[in-house]
Amino acid sequence: MSASKIAITIDSTLVEELDRLVVENKFPSRSRAIQTAVAEKLKKIHATRLAVECSKLDPEFEQSLADEGLNEELESWPEY
Repeated sequence: MSASKIAITIDSTLVEELDRLVVENKFPSRSRAIQTAVAEKLKKIHATRLAVECSKLDPEFEQSLADEGLNEELESWPEY
């Protein structure tokens, strides 16, 4: 994985908490702590987006599509 350097501005209280986590060996560096936090947030956003999109589906319509496809497949299967 390639990495890019960026400059960010963070509230001093958050920096103090980051430093505490590094001192407690929860993270090897501030950079790693921030990378982890951003990755976790993006993962959560993507999971939430999937849930939102899934909630837009009509279960009855989706079931009717599944049943329709199943019926067509059963009609064309060979005899055993």
